[in-house]
Amino acid sequence: MSHVVSEVAPSEAAPAVGAGPAPSLTASTGRLIGLDLARGLAVFGMYAAHIGPDPSVGGPLGWLMEVARGRSSALFALLAGFTLVLLTGRPQPRTGRAGRQAMGRVLIRCAVLVALGYALTCLDTSVDVILAAYGMVFLLALPLYRLRAETLAVIAAATALVLPQVLYVLRAAVEGGSWADAVIAHDPLARITASDGIVELFITGAYPVLTWLPFVIAGMAVGRLDLARPGISAKVALVGSALALLGYGGSWLALNLVPGAQAVVSATAVGGSAASAWWSDAVGDPTTSTPDWLLVAAPHSQTTWSILGNTGVGLLIVAACLIATDRSARLRRLATPVIAVGSVSLTAYVGHIVAIKTLGIDDLPASAALPALACLAAATILLAVAWTRAFRRGPLEYMLHAASTPARLIN
Repeated sequence: MSHVVSEVAPSEAAPAVGAGPAPSLTASTGRLIGLDLARGLAVFGMYAAHIGPDPSVGGPLGWLMEVARGRSSALFALLAGFTLVLLTGRPQPRTGRAGRQAMGRVLIRCAVLVALGYALTCLDTSVDVILAAYGMVFLLALPLYRLRAETLAVIAAATALVLPQVLYVLRAAVEGGSWADAVIAHDPLARITASDGIVELFITGAYPVLTWLPFVIAGMAVGRLDLARPGISAKVALVGSALALLGYGGSWLALNLVPGAQAVVSATAVGGSAASAWWSDAVGDPTTSTPDWLLVAAPHSQTTWSILGNTGVGLLIVAACLIATDRSARLRRLATPVIAVGSVSLTAYVGHIVAIKTLGIDDLPASAALPALACLAAATILLAVAWTRAFRRGPLEYMLHAASTPARLIN
């Protein structure tokens, strides 16, 4: 399964993790470092999902591998929303020429992400690359960048409630009719990329745009908050806790209280029993054979329950990272390796897919999964720390920044 890198651009105001005496950090800088810490955790969660042992190994290790699946990508998507706010102006959105230039930069980044996503897909690894869909999500969320946090939160909630049901209907229609074939046949993107193009991006893909949009909008809402105000991060954590309880707890109740729901899901599952479908991917990929699957909250099930639960977990992690790095200089020092990885997360994401292809990690036996994960994580940390001591952005982050500079010509 694939996870997305939310770092479509480095935090423009964030300092590099440099050598020598640590500079005095303002509260604002601490919060930006907190975002990089969250990104770094998401990177390692992504590595665990793609390279690490299967959750069926059981025990604490199996539990950690299961937790990483799906929730890491949701965390990246939340951080993407925050990044979109940073790119378009924070605390106040840019207007006039500056606003148009900011929109131009985002549009260019969207195009680069789509192209990069399809290029990585051509490597034919086991990873379902999400960058193309990610670029499209950014494009759809861009018109909302001037809205207030409260309005964005309402829109995020509305899309989480409505779009999973729309996706279910559309997927059923694709499976039951030939209209999708006609769309694909006339879709230039499908011809250029040798894929199902727009249909795959929005409906049939592993990460459909329709159900990943709420994560980005929720992240934008957090980005519009005044995190300098005392207690705001704690309130974000409280909202995250409530959403996680509502999403996973609501799914558990629905599967156990709706007559026959758990049995139907188990009968149509390609994986394990539906007993854990309220939180685990072990049940397998969702199906449109029965609406009972809409009660599942497995991280990749694309349901309302899963979006609520995954958003809650993401908000909890973001809030914890913001609070910790804002209040503890010692933790900032101890977390420097993870923060460094988070500051070059686009490079880390692309790099791990290239490594999977180049080193043949997909072909390793199951017994080598944990050593391979440990080695890749260690190599990433060493390279990230070395790079960020000398440079402000990662290699691909520099590329993305340079690609968007023509937006300065917009009047």
